Amino acid sequence: MTPPAETASAEAGGTTHALAELPPLTSAPRRLLKHPRLMHYNRLAALVILANIAFLAGSWAPNAETIGYASLVNLALAVVVRQQYVVNLFFRLATWAPTSWPLKARWTLGKVYHFGGLHVGGALAGAVWFLAGAVVATVDGAGLPLVTVGWALVVLLVVIVVTALPPFRSRFHDHFEKIHRFGGWSALALFWTHTLLGVRGPFALGVLAVATFSVALPWLRLRKVDVRIERPSPHVVLARFDHGVTPFAGSSTAISRRPLTEWHSFANVPSPGEPGFRLTISRAGDWTGSFIDDMPPKVWVKGITTAGVANIETLFSKVIYVATGSGIGPCLPHLLAAEVPSRLVWATRDPRTTYGDGLVDEILAVQPDALVWDTSQHGKPDMVRLAYTAYRDFGAEAVICISNKKLTWQVVHGLERRGIPAYGAIWDS
Repeated sequence: MTPPAETASAEAGGTTHALAELPPLTSAPRRLLKHPRLMHYNRLAALVILANIAFLAGSWAPNAETIGYASLVNLALAVVVRQQYVVNLFFRLATWAPTSWPLKARWTLGKVYHFGGLHVGGALAGAVWFLAGAVVATVDGAGLPLVTVGWALVVLLVVIVVTALPPFRSRFHDHFEKIHRFGGWSALALFWTHTLLGVRGPFALGVLAVATFSVALPWLRLRKVDVRIERPSPHVVLARFDHGVTPFAGSSTAISRRPLTEWHSFANVPSPGEPGFRLTISRAGDWTGSFIDDMPPKVWVKGITTAGVANIETLFSKVIYVATGSGIGPCLPHLLAAEVPSRLVWATRDPRTTYGDGLVDEILAVQPDALVWDTSQHGKPDMVRLAYTAYRDFGAEAVICISNKKLTWQVVHGLERRGIPAYGAIWDS
């Protein structure tokens, strides 16, 4: 919904922008490649599965040892690609490309945050290989302890895979998180037991050791730290930390009040030249609501600060940041760092009342031409047209959207079908 005159007023200075008409859609074949079913996440998962099929074809009628190695390598891949240092390496490698490279190449590199497809492909392929190995071991009459552990692990892997599927994960996210964590730890222990019972060689033990270290490393960084909380409104708090090295702009930190059961990641907002950082936490469920109401003096943190979607900004000469509500949090560190020329489009309800004058003034100090759309006055805007208008007027090369799942996809899909590079977190990024 837009105002009758189809204009938008920026909070800073009341500048008026006429909304642009969207450009025509690209050709049908190009649009097909932008379909949700063919996103890079699914392509990577398919690539891993196809590689396994090719391996199977190349080693027809593989023996029990080959099946065991194949399952172990795939499941280790699923674990390692989630490790924070590996994720940061993916982003570093992808963003090394200079802006002089062809836009099409940089457009593809910017999809690095779809790396979760490798995790899914490895997990599915590894589970299938292990099932085949359990069948072979049973048919061949392997020892009872080995067969028992093998089928127990098959059942556990099936539970982990089924509960990680989108319908269950989105509806019962807390249960998914617990099953994935405790089930994953149990599966790792059973893998060690199965490998030792099967008298595997040094290769299998080495792969297991790498996977185990990858899982354990974030927990070796577990600690309880002080937090100072400001609550500008009942909807949001600004949590301030100063417990070590200031994280890089565009990274995220996982925090918890009960470290074994529930973790939530938020974008780090460091201020240039100042120690420490902030997290912007909005009311979006029981956990965040309790955090805002209670304002705890200490929280648990673990792991390594991890690169987020917006780190791909350096691939482009100019970018547009599109945010709704608390989506401003992940955008803010990039706006403050100003490594890449950018312009902000932010739609939110009564920004000064919700987030406080201090935060809004800080944003406008670095983004004087930002378009801040107050939904309490103007209603919900057409975010695709707002994004395209800013993209056209600013001469940007790409759009980065930080919002809820539905709107993020509307903006990303709506622009990419028109030949405009657009990025936004996917459900598994």
